[in-house]
Amino acid sequence: MNATLREQLKELRLSGLSQSLEVRLHEAKSSKLDHAEFLEMILADELVVRRDRQIERRTKTAAFRDQKSIDDFDFEFNTSVRRKQIYDLAAGDFVRKHHDAILVGPPGVGKSHIVQSIGRQLIRDGFTVYYRSIFDCVRDFMHDEAFEGHDRILNRYLKPDLLILDDMGMKHLPKKSGEFLFEIIMRRHELRSTMMTSNRPLEDWGKLIGDVPAATAILDRFLQDAELIQITGRSYRLRGRQADKESRPTESTESDPAEPANGSSKTGQTRKPGRSTKATKNTSK
Repeated sequence: MNATLREQLKELRLSGLSQSLEVRLHEAKSSKLDHAEFLEMILADELVVRRDRQIERRTKTAAFRDQKSIDDFDFEFNTSVRRKQIYDLAAGDFVRKHHDAILVGPPGVGKSHIVQSIGRQLIRDGFTVYYRSIFDCVRDFMHDEAFEGHDRILNRYLKPDLLILDDMGMKHLPKKSGEFLFEIIMRRHELRSTMMTSNRPLEDWGKLIGDVPAATAILDRFLQDAELIQITGRSYRLRGRQADKESRPTESTESDPAEPANGSSKTGQTRKPGRSTKATKNTSK
């Protein structure tokens, strides 16, 4: 490939085509490809590179806390999590229909793992995703409101195809949290999809937000077309500790082997009752 062609590809930002063109030229010659077949092949190379870069860029923008995948999830550990239900969500049909989803269960059962892995899969399928814990979400709005940046931060939450709000119920939220959350849910309702996780029952949201009317309004809209997934069971984080506890041997209640029963010594000899060793030494002097 000559320098002029290389510069033209660079100017057109066809880096994928530029990387593979030399190999493809030899392949076209040896396979006797016609012009249309050759063009189709090199354009496919460019599309692959662009798609990989798009996935990388959207994954970075999504701001996931962990790099999780559905294949990493242990469905055998907690049978309350239905494999088919999770894979159906990862297929993205609920996002195409602008429906919502919420996972409810105690801490440690895998809710954050599930929603982040679903988000990563949807990015690979061409969707845009934004992940945020509920605390970071409220902090974003409170910070930008103080600096008159409300519209800018709101657009960040309204734009993605899927918004993931994680960790609802870990602790009580600051004042005005209900107003911020209600605006997000109301303006995304039936236009974009939202997925949430909650460590507390939905009826406790009024206390957590500190605004019962706002919590009622949020749930009224959110649950209209939402898939509710209840998760129960043990914590994944504590499973190693539980296994150690179960494998630890129980303390013996029998006699100490250092002091055998019936007066036997460590050498197998039997001590005779009577005077001590010290007394014996005194009589031999």
